[in-house]
Amino acid sequence: MVATYSILSLLIIFALSLLIVRTGSIALEMTGLSPDVASFQATSAFSGAGYTTEEAEQAITTVGRRKTVKALIRLGSIGLLGAISSLILSFTRTGGDDLLNLLYILGGAGVIILFARSRWFNRLVTPLIEWALSETTELEISDYAQLLGLQREYRVAEVEINEGDWLAGESISELDLPREGVLILGIRRGDSYIGAPQPDTETKPDDTLVLYGKQDRLKELSDRLSGDAEAREGAVEDHEETLEEQKQLIEQ
Repeated sequence: MVATYSILSLLIIFALSLLIVRTGSIALEMTGLSPDVASFQATSAFSGAGYTTEEAEQAITTVGRRKTVKALIRLGSIGLLGAISSLILSFTRTGGDDLLNLLYILGGAGVIILFARSRWFNRLVTPLIEWALSETTELEISDYAQLLGLQREYRVAEVEINEGDWLAGESISELDLPREGVLILGIRRGDSYIGAPQPDTETKPDDTLVLYGKQDRLKELSDRLSGDAEAREGAVEDHEETLEEQKQLIEQ
C-alpha cells in the first residue's frame, strides 16, 4: 500500500512538472519566441540546466519573458525534482518488489508522456492555457525578429517618444524613416496598438514606435537629437550603400 501511494505521488508530481513546463513554453511563445526555442528554454529554466546560448539571451530580452523564466526557475527549485528523487529512494525501504515498482513507474511515466504529446490533448489544453495566461498576466509580444527569421544584424525594437524628441509630433510620411532603412511596424499608444500606421498618422509624446532595421541604426535613431541633419544624411547614405550591395547580390 505504501508503495502504491508513493508511485501515485511520483506520477502526479511528474505530470505536474510537465504541465508547468508546458505552461511556461506557451507563455514564452506568447512573447514572440518560436515554439522550439520556447519549449527548450522552458525546460532548461525549470530543470536548472541553464544553457548559455544566443537563444537563452533572447529568452530574457523582455519583461514578460524574464518573469516567465524566473517563475520556472523558482518552481523548479522548490523541490519538485528533489521530491521525485526522494520518492524513488523511498521504494527501496518499503520491502516490496523494487523491479515491479520500477516497471510501474516507467509505464506510468510513458503513458503520461504520450498523453501530453498527443495532438488532440495539445489542441484542447493550449487554448485554455493561453486564455488563462492572457487573463492573469501582462505578457508583451515585442520581439518579432526570431519569428521572422531575420538576419542577425537586423532587429525589431521599441523606441519611446518623449516630449521634445525629434520623433514627436511628426507624421509617418514626414519622418520618412524608410529612406534610412527603418520601417515603422506599429505604434503603442497607451493600451492601444496601431498596426501598420498610415502615412498621415502623427506621432505623439509617450508613444512607443515598433521599428525594424539594423541594430546600430535603431540605436542611433533612439539617441538622435532634434535637428541633427548630419545624422539624417549619414543614415540615408548608409542605407543607399546597403541597397546597392543588395542589388549586386540579387544580380549575381
